[in-house]
Parts: sequence; C-alpha cells; structure tokens
Amino acid sequence: MSAMTFEKALEKLSGVVSQLESGNLPLEKSMKLYEEGVSLTAFCEQELQKATLRIREIRPEASKQQEGGDEDEE
Repeated sequence: MSAMTFEKALEKLSGVVSQLESGNLPLEKSMKLYEEGVSLTAFCEQELQKATLRIREIRPEASKQQEGGDEDEE
C-alpha cells in the first residue's frame, strides 16, 4: 500500500463529506464514514503543522513577523 499523502487524504475526506451530506446512508455506514473523516482530518492537520514548521525553519524571519503581527492585533 502506498503512503498516504496530504492530497490523497484531502480527496478522500472530500468524498466522505459528500457521502455524508447526501443523507442517503444507513446509520452504521454514516458512523463508519464519520470515523474515517475524523481520522483523515487529523492526518491533514498533522501534515499542515509539519509544513508550517518547515516553512518557519526555512524562513525564520517570516515566523517572527507573524508572531509580531499577532501582538499588534490584540
């Protein structure tokens, strides 16, 4: 089995959401899809956090500017 990528997970999550929104599924199937969606969401969030950390490592000055910008808004 190939490793899950952010793009694959996002595509699967989109399909899960579409199926759940249709409202035409039995409860048990809906619950299984919901569980899958929660797992896919967690995976995507983790991948986005990794990407954010990499960006901050590459461009530490951007991270400092963002932190400073947050203080100005408060």
